[in-house]
Amino acid sequence: MCHVIVTCRSMLWTLLSIVAAFSELIAFMSTDWLIGYPRTPDAVFGPHGATAAGEAYRPTLGIYGRCIKLPHLRKGILCGPYAVHFGEIASGFWQATSIFLAAGILLLCAVAFISVFTMCFQSIMKKSIFNVCGLLQAIAGLFLILGLMLYPAGWGSDKVQLYCGADASPYKLGLCSVGWAFYTALGGTVLTFICAVFSAQAEIATSSDKVQEEIEEGKSLICLL
Repeated sequence: MCHVIVTCRSMLWTLLSIVAAFSELIAFMSTDWLIGYPRTPDAVFGPHGATAAGEAYRPTLGIYGRCIKLPHLRKGILCGPYAVHFGEIASGFWQATSIFLAAGILLLCAVAFISVFTMCFQSIMKKSIFNVCGLLQAIAGLFLILGLMLYPAGWGSDKVQLYCGADASPYKLGLCSVGWAFYTALGGTVLTFICAVFSAQAEIATSSDKVQEEIEEGKSLICLL
């Protein structure tokens, strides 16, 4: 018989697990990892044939994508991948970052999906599903840390120097600044480890004596604070 067990701690763990997965996924897909130095687009033709300089803007560069301003486009900003193939990613360090982040995000998405069903299923192959998910989150967190540590080592690539100036080098930004995507990925990594630790509390909450008493009373829906 399926017992639906809902506790504050288990629901909070589920919510945080989903937030961690989505924050890492959004950060990975974003182009706002680096914000380039201000520049002016190439001169464009005005309404009477004269050339006019575009407004200054700051391009952004992600792990595999970028946003630049093209004067001949009405929308102005063009965002998309600069790397069509994996080998075209700016540097070997960023390629390694992509692998580690993708592996971590894959594990986090799997845990986020499983966490939704922990209300009905608290064990898998006679092992606590919370403990298994907590272990997966810890492994994902290690992958994410490795990816984020390797990411600044790629700042010396030719691609980054186009956006950040010739002074850019490994672990030195040059004229660029760090965008919100990096901080989001960093925050998601911290949240991942919090979820890994908090999974133990979710396990304790769903296997407490109070829960067992209500199961013995024949209740199929159990809600506890």
